[in-house]
Amino acid sequence: MDIAMPVMDGYEATRQIRQFNQKVIIIAQTTFVLPSDRETALNAGCNDYLEKPLTRNGLTDTIKKYI
Repeated sequence: MDIAMPVMDGYEATRQIRQFNQKVIIIAQTTFVLPSDRETALNAGCNDYLEKPLTRNGLTDTIKKYI
């Protein structure tokens, strides 16, 4: 889930998805890097959080945690 999107940010999109689907894995990806940004994403319902720029290892390691 990209956090910085037009019209609706990723936090709100995640909250809305969680209203009807608790099982889908949502990994936030963002250029926001403050510790509170990670907490905000997890509190919105994201399962995990990755900072941009993404690395191949970081992305695959995070995905492997959920499959």
